[in-house]
Order: sequence, then structure tokens, then C-alpha cells
Amino acid sequence: MLRPIRTLAAAAAALALVSACNSASTNGTSPGTSGDTAGNSRGVSDDSIKVGGIVSMTSASGYSKKDTDLGAKARYLRANAEGGINGRKINYLGAEDDGQDPAKNLAAARKLVQQDKVFAVSPMSSVTFSGADFLEQEKVPTFGWGTLPAFCGPQHIYGFNGCLVPTPGGTLNQTWPEGIGQILGGARGRSVAIIANDSDAGKFGIRTFQQGFASAGFKVSYAKASVPATAVPSDWSAYVKEILAANDGKAPDAVVSVMQTPNNIGLFTALKRSGYQGLLSDPTDYDPGLLAKDATKQALDGVHVLLQFQPFESTDPKMAQFKADIKAASGGQEVPLNMHMLTGYMSADLFLAIAQKAGKDLTVESFQAAAQGFSDTGTLVGDRAEPKGQKDSFGCGALVQLKNGAYEVSVPFKCYEPIPFK
Repeated sequence: MLRPIRTLAAAAAALALVSACNSASTNGTSPGTSGDTAGNSRGVSDDSIKVGGIVSMTSASGYSKKDTDLGAKARYLRANAEGGINGRKINYLGAEDDGQDPAKNLAAARKLVQQDKVFAVSPMSSVTFSGADFLEQEKVPTFGWGTLPAFCGPQHIYGFNGCLVPTPGGTLNQTWPEGIGQILGGARGRSVAIIANDSDAGKFGIRTFQQGFASAGFKVSYAKASVPATAVPSDWSAYVKEILAANDGKAPDAVVSVMQTPNNIGLFTALKRSGYQGLLSDPTDYDPGLLAKDATKQALDGVHVLLQFQPFESTDPKMAQFKADIKAASGGQEVPLNMHMLTGYMSADLFLAIAQKAGKDLTVESFQAAAQGFSDTGTLVGDRAEPKGQKDSFGCGALVQLKNGAYEVSVPFKCYEPIPFK
């Protein structure tokens, strides 16, 4: 576990919804009375602020977000090196591994609050967030990637780039359809196929992106959440056959996958083998680690990946700072960068920015007051504002393409005007 500065040395290195509410205590005390009262300055001493994380370090499929922890450590390390937050150092306990298990996610949230008595949970990065209701009830400021509904609405839970799961009355981030439109020379007369897993999250993703691409001017010729969520298909031929005939018997101009890497590899490989020449895109596969295997590199070659932050290839000074911070947290070693690192880093960054604004008298109440009306500009995720981010995304993003074994920026980072979600 990471403690303030003295142990900040070498660090080790979408969408699913599981919602559960269970507020029973695990240690004989009731929620909010585990040695402190919910809403006070739990985890805050004269010289430190205690913070923990929840990250899917392991999973049954082998998919891991473990580098989210490294990203958070990197940002907290720099904050401490610069003197801390209003004179207090960040005592980062590291991240609990929930194994993408709803029960473990809730157990991790309880442990951090009732046993470790953290002031905040940052980062929270998993495909399940069953601890959300507990953390909200305990008034624990919580920060992560807003790809789950729990990041949209609760008062104490924040997405580092806003709420990415829109609700009626909210807005849709148009980075993906507008970016693909730019690559294709415009959306007018172009068709797109959207495919997702057969899950609640997949169905919601289809609904969301179908509306976004249609609003941008695309003909949505195929939109199905039909791929099993529990196992990667061994035979993609049926899906490919449907997609290639979806545009009035012809292939669509673009195929968009709202799935994780193992599914994307299978689908894109099958499409390429069928002779498909159109654009391929997903929001997942921006990870240099994927390039280590020739088969994976070949399967993803040419794919445009959606980002909701500045690409690592950016010349923005803040990206240079991010890279320097990751290197420092890795004991001075160069490590391959990935989007999980950025998730942890920017979750920590938003927490630190609001805590700084809250001032020396740090309590949950003063933190929440600081969040109301918080804003800053020019970050790695664009312009930030709260409480706007608890209902809407910050509307910014980019696209990168894997080409000849390396990522290139295909659409530069830009903020787009969001559209109303219906």
C-alpha cells in the first residue's frame, strides 16, 4: 500500500451495470457509525488525507484494469511532492481488487470506509459498481470513469470526464460519430453498423450510440446487442453475415463495436477475412500492451479507437507532465502507457482539484460545497465543471488509429457540442 512520500517509490503496475444495495455493516456497527459519523472529516488529520481505490485488478477473463492504480499513485505522488493539498499529504492506501465481482466491489467499499476510514475513494474503476449506494449513503466522495449509471446523479460520486451514461434530460457526447464523420469525409450518405454484448449495458450502449450517430447524419443500418456477454464467440460468421448485408444488402461504411478487446479481436478478424474494407472502430483498444502479440496487432491494425482524453501522442504540456509522473511512480522506469493509467490519474486529479478548492477546513460538507460551482479549463479531458459533470459529459475526445504497429492520431482532441438525450 502507498503511504505519504516515504513509501511512494516504485509502483506496480466499457460498460456493464450491476446495481445492488446492502447497507448492513460487516463489523457490527451500522453504516455511518463505524467510528465516525457520515458527513464529517473521516480520514482527515492535521497533516494527511486518507484515500483508497477500488479497481478490477483481476478478472475471470484475464481482463485487467490494474494500471488504474499506478495512474492514481502517480498523481498523488506529485501532489505530495508539491506540498500536498492545503498543507496535507495524500495517504493513498492503494486499490482494493474487486475481481469484477459485485459482492467484492461492495465489500471493498465497506472495508475502505468502515475499516480504513478513508475520506475519499479515488479511483473506482470496474465494470461493476455495486458499492455505489453504500458510498453515497456514507457520503464518501468517489471518483472514476463515468461509464456506469452510478456516476450520473448521486451527489458524492463523480466521473473524471463527467457522466457518460446519459439520462433523459441529459446530453450525449458526440466525439465518436463526429470523429468518424471527419475520417469518412462527412456523415451524409454514410451508413454505420453498431454491435454490442447482450447485456443491460450493451442494450443501453446501442440505444445511446444509435441516437448519436443518427443525429450526426449517419444512416444506422444495424444496431444490435446480440453478442453473448459471458463468453467470446468461437464463430463470428453469423454476425458478420448480418452486418455485411445490413445496408440494403450491402456492407456499411463503418462498423462500431461497443465491446471489450477479446470480442473486438474476434469480430474484426472475421470481418477482415470476409473482405470487408470499411472503417472499424471501438472505445477500448488503446493499449500498447496489445501490440506485443502479432496476432492481436494484426487483428486491430487499422482500427480507430475512441478516446475521451488527450492521446498519449499529443504534444500538450500536460501530457508531458503525465508521462513524467508515470515514470516517477514507476521508479524512474519507462513503462508502456495505457488508458487505465489515465483513468486513475485523472480520477485523482479531479479529486485533488476540488479538495484544493475546499480549503484548509476539509470536511465532506466543505468538499461538496467546493464541488458546487467548480470549474477549470484545458485539462487532459478538456474543460471540467461540477455539478454539470454529474449529469452530462464534458463533451471532449479524440480518435487514434493503430497503423503499422503504432498508434497515430486520426482525429485530434476536441470538444464537441453535445446533443439532448431522448
